[in-house]
This record gives sequence, structure tokens and C-alpha cells, in this order.
Amino acid sequence: MNTKRLKNSIKVVSLYLLLIIFLVGFFSCKKCELNESVTFWAEGSSPEKIGRMIIDDLFTRADFMMYVTDFWTGIHYAEACTGFGAARFAGLLNDSYIINKLSERYMKVIDDSLVKGAEHVDANVYGILPFELYMQGAGEIFLQEGIELADEQWKDTLSNGLTSQVRYWIDDLWMIGSLQVQAYRATGNEIYLKRAAKVAEAYLNRLQQPNGLFYHGENAPFFWGRGNGWMAAGLAELLSELPDSSKYYASILEGYKKMMDALLKYQAEDGMWRQLIDKEEAWKETSSTAMFGYAITVGVKKGLLPEDKFTHSYQKAWLSLVEYINEDGKITDVCAGTGKSADLEYYLNRPRNTGDLHGQAPVLWFAYSLLAKY
Repeated sequence: MNTKRLKNSIKVVSLYLLLIIFLVGFFSCKKCELNESVTFWAEGSSPEKIGRMIIDDLFTRADFMMYVTDFWTGIHYAEACTGFGAARFAGLLNDSYIINKLSERYMKVIDDSLVKGAEHVDANVYGILPFELYMQGAGEIFLQEGIELADEQWKDTLSNGLTSQVRYWIDDLWMIGSLQVQAYRATGNEIYLKRAAKVAEAYLNRLQQPNGLFYHGENAPFFWGRGNGWMAAGLAELLSELPDSSKYYASILEGYKKMMDALLKYQAEDGMWRQLIDKEEAWKETSSTAMFGYAITVGVKKGLLPEDKFTHSYQKAWLSLVEYINEDGKITDVCAGTGKSADLEYYLNRPRNTGDLHGQAPVLWFAYSLLAKY
């Protein structure tokens, strides 16, 4: 072989080698991009780690969080929402140890008759927890408890077919809708899904403002963070199950998308949302951020929201939110329970709690949504 031919052969081989190196690098980068889009968190902020910390904190609480009012005394809905989140999270991880501990904890509720329906959304919503325990294999007794609370919610109805528990507070879409959706998941009976959809459509028609958000209620013209969080999470729960063949689907999806677009507009640069969503002077609040992050993540993963527009939103929400969780698994800057008010300062000056189950619960939901495939 002459020298010229040898040089040409070397050039050809070199070009092939460069092409191979380029292709390997290209696809490796693509793989990195894909992995980053799925696991964008650092090891210390992984949803599994954070979720387990919050569940561990729940088990340190010997006493239930109780709701004591003139009309009812029983398990607080924030406790129910945290237990529900823990059971669903444990099911995702196939962690039977956690499921067994949760079953033991909430069997006491049944044994001591701590849950009695009060014909009020804050009482009946407890049913989301026993339904989830049943679906995670904890036993038929939890199914029966859930069904009793879900059916009792519709024992008395209004002339329009809605439950008499409807009061048109923005909390209600979660309190009513999530219970009926859970009943559908546990039984497969579509009547429960139709109930939830009917309520959602009514609340969207009556309460959603032109900007896509929701006032706290009548005579409370403020976009309170966690109140809107209940709406966002409730819509996400419903749309996770509602088929597009439902007559309610299009209007509910439209309202949900309108709200999600509004949330993007008001999200802070660091990923948080505020106590009053549209007020720059309001402090950054964690329970609402977790609820909005959950609602957006579900939307992206279910294909309801475009990835290129919303993925960064929930990612930066999570990365900012975990900075508010202390070493004991308690989240800080959780707005205290808040009634309606016509006073702006009332909302701006609400107490900021640490470890409040109003905040612990939605962080669990958010962690679950980041790990679940949907």
C-alpha cells in the first residue's frame, strides 16, 4: 500500500471515529437531559426522602389533630389529608410497614367512634383516608367506613341535585370532590364521579374570577393562597379520573387550565406562591405552594398541561419548598387556619406555623405526584 493510500485510509477511519464519538456524546447528553427532567432534585431533596420524613413526623404525634366546633367534634380534616397522603405515598413505594402502622393508627378512630358525620364538609371528608387504606390492602372495614361517609354526604340534596353540604366556600371542592373521587376509585361506581363533577362545574361557574383565581368567599374579596390551593388540588384529583366523554369534562378542564395559567403569572422567581397570591407584600406560604405544585404536576403528567410551559414551574416550586422543611420533617411558614374576612390586614398578618398538618399533607401529595407515573 503506497503512502497516499495509507493516509486516505487513516483519514476515513478518523472520520468514523469522530462520528462515533459525536453520536455517543449526543445520545449521552440526551439521556442526561431526560434523567434531569425526571430527577431534577438533589439527593437531599428527593421526594422519597422528604415524603418519608413527613410520614415519620406523623407517627411521632400520639394524639390526633381534632376539630372542635359547635356542630361537631372529631378528627380534623388536616389529619385526614395527611393520613391519606401517607397511605397513597406508601402504596407507591410498596411499603407495607407504613401501611400497617397507618392501619393501626386509624383503627383507633373506628374502635373509639371518633368519626361521626355532621352533615358538614369538614366532617365527611375524613372518608378519603379509610378509602385509601382499603385500596392499599388494609381491609374491608375501612371501605365500609368510607362508603358511609361518602353516601351520607349526599343524604340530603338541594333542588339542583347538589349535596346540601354545598356552601360555596373555595375549600369545598376538595372537601366534597376528593371524597367522591375516592369513593369512585374504591368502588368503580360512576355515580360518585358524577357527583364530584357536578359540584366542580357549579363551583367554577359561581366562584372563578375573570383572572382565573378564586376569592375566598362572599364578602372576602381576596385570593387567599391555601383556599385557592384546595380548589387547584380538588380539580386535579377530579381530572385524574374524569373521562373526556363526561358532559362535565370540557368545562372543568377549561376552568382548571385558566387557573393554572393564572398561577404561572403570580409564581415568584424562586418558585413559591404567596399568602395572598396577587400581593407582592404578602409573605411566601408553603401549604399553597405545595398544593399548586401538586396540581400542576398532575396536569403535566396527565397531558392536561403542556410540558414546555409548566414543567419548570413545578420543578422550581419543589426545590424552593424543600428549603422550608426542617430536620424533624416539619414544614415552616404554614398559614394558620383562616376564616373569611373583608380585611386585607387579616390575611397579611395570619400566624405562620411550623409542622401544621395543613402544610404537611400537601407536601406529601406533591412528593407523590413527582414520583407517580399517572
